[in-house]
Amino acid sequence: MPVKSAGVLAFRTKGHRLEVLLVHPGGPFWRNKDLGAWSIPKGEYGPDEEAEQVARREFREELGVELTGPLSPLGDIRQRGGKVVTAFGAARNIDAAAITSSTFEIEWPPRSGKRQSFPEIDRAEWFDLATAREKINESQRELLDRLETMRARSA
Repeated sequence: MPVKSAGVLAFRTKGHRLEVLLVHPGGPFWRNKDLGAWSIPKGEYGPDEEAEQVARREFREELGVELTGPLSPLGDIRQRGGKVVTAFGAARNIDAAAITSSTFEIEWPPRSGKRQSFPEIDRAEWFDLATAREKINESQRELLDRLETMRARSA
């Protein structure tokens, strides 16, 4: 059974332009990576959990923001490694500079015996769709297309 993950693609309209909120993973592996490294805030879940509740939890843990409004289903995508991501859209205007992320601990540097803490995400930013398509993990680009289609239908 593939690993399952759920997340939220937050969006806003600035002027006449649709923007999406993406997060950059924290930790030393991702420090110097940019194009293709960004993602929607998301996290893994087990068979006894509901995707929407996990998406809300992960948004809170990775950004420090509680999502209370409705979420719009964007469906599932399969990432290159086989992980299935269930995504939801949420109209939300968040101050990306004010996010607070939970942390994780790893041995760093490798084989040093030293453990260090790093934020799950080191930053969040708003991007227009063209820029987001360059920044986001290639497997998640379909979510941007789905959001754009959903927004066009509701206009």
